[in-house]
Amino acid sequence: MVAKKLLDRKEGEIAQGKLPGVLFEKVTFNELADELIRDYQINGKKSLKRAKQSVNHLTEFFDGYKAVNITTTVIKSYIEKRLEENAANATINRDLSALKRMLNLGAQQTPPAIDKVPFIPMMKENNTRKGFFEYHEFLALRDVLPPYLKGFVTFAYRTGWRIKEISNLRWANVDRNIGIIRIEVGETKNDEGRTVFLDNELKEVIDAQWQIHVDKCESVAFVFPNKDHTGQIKSIRKAWDTALVKAGLEPMLFHDFRGLGSNFAQIEG
Repeated sequence: MVAKKLLDRKEGEIAQGKLPGVLFEKVTFNELADELIRDYQINGKKSLKRAKQSVNHLTEFFDGYKAVNITTTVIKSYIEKRLEENAANATINRDLSALKRMLNLGAQQTPPAIDKVPFIPMMKENNTRKGFFEYHEFLALRDVLPPYLKGFVTFAYRTGWRIKEISNLRWANVDRNIGIIRIEVGETKNDEGRTVFLDNELKEVIDAQWQIHVDKCESVAFVFPNKDHTGQIKSIRKAWDTALVKAGLEPMLFHDFRGLGSNFAQIEG
């Protein structure tokens, strides 16, 4: 009788153009996790190492789970387990994002490996900044930095870009006539493209850097060349630390400029 009901259900699902539910019941978490890592490898994602860490965390809990049994209730149990292990909310959220990604990949396959993605609750993160540059502190720091870094840190303060994104910035990404800077997909840490619309202060910085380019280093492709105008800036740590002392500031990180990009128009993607 049970077999007859299963057969009837299977035939009914096929008649409605659906894949038989029994197929979804065979898919495991481990298979989905393998496909996630494979997707990262195929697409050359820079966050592959982080994805593997999240998969390791998830596997400790979901190892052997059938995908259909990964429900919101089960996911909450995973969250509780990670909290008991004193995992930070941000770390748990990275794990949950990896889980959501692998489930979405399973649903997007042809034919799909799973029929629906459960709701995945995310943790609230404490985004309180431990360090933050007030404007007068930024000015004090900039004033005592070497000339070749003044425009560099001004650009950082106004945009919140990462240090490597700025040191890697090339003139090919700058359109001075329109007043925009564009980083293409794959050139940022999160692999997303980004467009910056230059306000007056940023336009002054870029114009000054262009004059340096024309006068001293036309063969150098970088917008912010090194001290000798011979190539790319490799490190600013020594100059940064020295300037903090000269400006009478507490130890701060370049990363403390992050999040300040809301001062101007910037579009992700």
